[in-house]
Amino acid sequence: MIYFDNSATTKARPEVLDTYRKVSEDFFGNPSSLHALGDHANQMLQTARQQIAQLIRAESDEIYFTSGGTEGDNWVIKGTAMAKKPFGKHLITTSIEHPAVINSMKQLEKLGFDVTYLPVDHRGFVNVDDLKAAIRPDTILVSVMAVNNEVGSMQPIEAIGDLLEDYPTIHFHVDAVQAIGKGIMDALRHPRVDFITFSGHKFHAPRGTGFIYAKRGRLIDPLMTGGGQENDWRSGTENTPAIAAMAKALRLLLTDEQAHVAQQQAVRERIYNHVSQMPNVTMFSQLTPDFAPHILCFAVEGVRGETTVHAFEQHEIYISTTSACSSKKGTESSTLAAMHIKTNVATSAIRVSLDEANTLEEADAFNAAFDQVYADFQKLTATPAAQ
Repeated sequence: MIYFDNSATTKARPEVLDTYRKVSEDFFGNPSSLHALGDHANQMLQTARQQIAQLIRAESDEIYFTSGGTEGDNWVIKGTAMAKKPFGKHLITTSIEHPAVINSMKQLEKLGFDVTYLPVDHRGFVNVDDLKAAIRPDTILVSVMAVNNEVGSMQPIEAIGDLLEDYPTIHFHVDAVQAIGKGIMDALRHPRVDFITFSGHKFHAPRGTGFIYAKRGRLIDPLMTGGGQENDWRSGTENTPAIAAMAKALRLLLTDEQAHVAQQQAVRERIYNHVSQMPNVTMFSQLTPDFAPHILCFAVEGVRGETTVHAFEQHEIYISTTSACSSKKGTESSTLAAMHIKTNVATSAIRVSLDEANTLEEADAFNAAFDQVYADFQKLTATPAAQ
């Protein structure tokens, strides 16, 4: 079995599951309880917070735990809107964001906020000049993903940060769900970035875990209210075992990060160089440095993406169409639509997404399977005269 759908979710590492089990057994108290068991659980919780902060070069009081990327995106966007409404009602994002961002923005539009959706070019990149032109006196938030989850384009976070130095009152949010462990931490930690969203199940942590980085002094309202956990910012009893496991997963991910990135680049390049040579194949991801090392998106024209996915499944190779969040709906990729890819090509798109455990041998096996799948498709789509 070859698993090439890591952008959808990753398999929890054995060491991470060991941590989850041990903390579940030994630190089962509620971190908010006053007794010794609660204090022990709280100590474990704060240790995990400190570890994560150190790993992403932040302070521990800038880390807040969530249930994942969707909650984090919703919280930063809606929390900013609620907190900064007296100062303005204009928000800026891009046309290729994850649905957690796009749908949060659309919900705010129904509540009277004004949203600008920046276009992207044919490669899937936003233009910083377009962002500058869109900024208004009442702009309160700019939200741009670090790595697009469908084609892997890495947005110019540092250049956007440089631009926003001249606009200190605007919140700058980065969705880094697909970016952690991909060798771009320097961009994420640009001093002008105010909020960053992370999701645990994208880096071998348990599902239902995540965290946000929130810069000290930035104004944001809570999305989850209740018992006042997470410094009154995110109420709800903390999932201490899963949070500790997430901290372990992040440490393992960022150990030898450059070697992990190089491994993914090599696997992606092996597949790209083979697949891109075939007629009727359109590559949306590229091997240039401005594309993430782990995502490869392409289309076999004339064959719907879900058909290709199931054909590879027959070879025990697991890939996806584009975004796993919308793949079952059978709809056109929102990113490819924004890139002005023709609908008949966009609906043929598939995504190969890697992690550091994938190998060149798996790439070779994928290429061999691709040749067979491609040949079968060619037979099915050939005209009688051609036969």
